[in-house]
Amino acid sequence: MAKIYQIGAGMIGQTMALDLAEGHDVFLGDINIDDVSDKIKNHPSIDLLKVDAQDIKQVSSFILDADIVLLAVPGHLGFKILKTIIECGKNVVDISFSPEDIMDLNRNAIENDVTVVFDAGVAPGIPNYIFGYHNTVEKITSFKYFVGGLPKFPKGPFNYKAPFSPIDVIEEYTRPARMMINGKLITKPALSDIEIINFNNEIELEAFNTDGLRSLLQTMPHVNNMSEKTLRFPGHAKLIKEYIAKGILQDEGTIKKLFKDWNLEKDEPEFTILKVEIETDEKIISYELFDEFDEVTKSTSMARTTGYTATATINLILEGLFETKGVFPPENVCINKNIFDFILNYLAKRHVSVQKDI
Repeated sequence: MAKIYQIGAGMIGQTMALDLAEGHDVFLGDINIDDVSDKIKNHPSIDLLKVDAQDIKQVSSFILDADIVLLAVPGHLGFKILKTIIECGKNVVDISFSPEDIMDLNRNAIENDVTVVFDAGVAPGIPNYIFGYHNTVEKITSFKYFVGGLPKFPKGPFNYKAPFSPIDVIEEYTRPARMMINGKLITKPALSDIEIINFNNEIELEAFNTDGLRSLLQTMPHVNNMSEKTLRFPGHAKLIKEYIAKGILQDEGTIKKLFKDWNLEKDEPEFTILKVEIETDEKIISYELFDEFDEVTKSTSMARTTGYTATATINLILEGLFETKGVFPPENVCINKNIFDFILNYLAKRHVSVQKDI
């Protein structure tokens, strides 16, 4: 039983804390502890503490006795806090999805003798683990994935609810999308190259370019074609483009309104879709995940798919399956079948199923 110190008790954070508390002692820190569920407050293996993540001294003091740290704060806060955790000499799994290049902290991690895994969520995260494993056993010529978290019963005008910070969603819509095309790094505007995709002849969605490849552009440059697209209900991208053209998407008033309009209601049904496609000279391998709001636990699909990937990574490190020191994205962690199977089995035991097809 380890002492896991977690920074961030939002929707995903609470799901992770409850999962980790099944086998470990969890110390959960957040600035807003009043809104945390009674399941957390009353859990015998979870200690809830008020921690201001923007106060570096407070963070350093909070994690002093940690065996490992789980970082789950909004992206704009992540890099600075992660650097602090590393300098405190603590192993850490980070799902903040910071816009900075996390690999810049690799030397810090090695010097402080710690293992850091970042982007260990649903996506980036699961596609990276899949890519990393297949890269060890076959020559990949093309890799792409599509991902989206959406309300089951969409309402206009956006037909969207954000299961995580709307600020991070806006960043996703405004940051140029990088991809590899025929061996060259290409940049296109976010929300571009819209295509309609039908899943299981039931759900029609639009897919558009976003900057989700992140570390893969550094770690997999030998793969000539790589891309990532975000999934939304048709018409969403057009509306967002209009907001951007009018210069109002990042207006403070707009952001406040989106926080309200995009906020998932209590127990509101939603779902997560992920499709990964890998091509070699001989075959096409696909993986698909479809997950819905859990009516029993009342946990969102996005919280479960993101959160359980992160907690799987925490346990992977605690069980000694990956001990190399430095900073690693998931594709550089998934270096053998034991690790790949551990991640997928961990998810499957929590009813998050990733189906493979060749």
